[in-house]
Amino acid sequence: MKNIELLRFITAGSVDDGKSTLIGRLLHDSKSIFEDQLCAIEKTTKRRGLEGVDLSLLTDGLQAEREQGITIDVAYRYFATPKRKFIIADTPGHEQYTRNMVTGASTANLAIILIDARRGVLTQTRRHAYLASLVGIPHLVVAVNKMDLVGYSQEVFESIVKQFEEFASGLNLRNIIPIPISALAGDNVVERGSSMPWYGGETLLEVLENIEIDHDINMEDFRFPVQWVCRPQTEEWHDFRGYMGRIESGSIRIGDAVTVLPSGRTSRVRAISTFDGNLVEAVAPQSVTLLLEDEIDISRGDMIVKSENRPDLSKEFEAMLCWLSEDRLDVRRRYLIKHATKTARIIIDRIACRVNVNTLEQESGGEALSMNDIARVGFKVQHALAIDSYAKNRATGSFIVIDEATNNTVAAGMMI
Repeated sequence: MKNIELLRFITAGSVDDGKSTLIGRLLHDSKSIFEDQLCAIEKTTKRRGLEGVDLSLLTDGLQAEREQGITIDVAYRYFATPKRKFIIADTPGHEQYTRNMVTGASTANLAIILIDARRGVLTQTRRHAYLASLVGIPHLVVAVNKMDLVGYSQEVFESIVKQFEEFASGLNLRNIIPIPISALAGDNVVERGSSMPWYGGETLLEVLENIEIDHDINMEDFRFPVQWVCRPQTEEWHDFRGYMGRIESGSIRIGDAVTVLPSGRTSRVRAISTFDGNLVEAVAPQSVTLLLEDEIDISRGDMIVKSENRPDLSKEFEAMLCWLSEDRLDVRRRYLIKHATKTARIIIDRIACRVNVNTLEQESGGEALSMNDIARVGFKVQHALAIDSYAKNRATGSFIVIDEATNNTVAAGMMI
């Protein structure tokens, strides 16, 4: 059976830009809705005194969202076409839910930013584009929605795209794809429609099905955080010592010279094992067991890398931090960092500056961070970490901060 590729993407935009309706249209027109779901939505639509089917109800699942008419939490939905499987994260539009968007975007291959054709590029549009850039999303679709309310005007669409691209030129966005759509009418979502003959590009679903995502994983730098050391306690396997984990980036072959960090001990790969048998070569994101030629003291949290290609090893670093907790950052409080498979105590040394996510201006750091704040922060860590910059390697350039007292995740960070 063919292994169908998975694409994770998020939708973001200002309140009432039509995110939930767009996802509903994708699910409906790609025939990914069960009959009983459609019947329930039709009944709810009639009860509200509306005509037709309110497709936004497919994603506005939280009662609080339905009462307020906005998306509060990250709503995940799943669907598939013959070409690809999809996980959608419908992220909040309001600035007080910045942390929810960062959470939803952290694993996304692609982001769809909706812009209301009547209102153009807004402050929240800029904020969402900045957050997409911050978390390193490789592909950005600028979906100019509600084109039916501006007479399907090509001039309006091109003006909005120009305005967005001028702003985005200062961000690290690799691939921007503008599409004019009407989520309500269905134009250029799944079907092309006949209202915008001047648009010659792909529909939204065609982009989602065809965008190349293989190269989104760093295939140059081999990084293997050790999750588990396998030492079977049996007579048959008493000499077996395997290091289990997932290859976060790059590739490895039998015979390759490797270094274990932070110890710096070196060896060569003797065997690569999986549940399906032994391999000569393994690539990210495969989960494997590595056997080395030499017996080395390796523990969970260590990282195996190629000897000729090592990451930085440091006890001090700077990172962009998004504060997720309702409790403010307290520099006197004890925190832990979870980086790949390693956990260690940290000290938040300084708040260099914070970013105003609406204006993108840098402001003085101060001594505390509140929920949804994004800042450039200096850290000191108890044990040296093997780190890459987030721009180079999302897997080894990201981390979370944990409150040691409550065990709650309080922040997400990206190495600079």
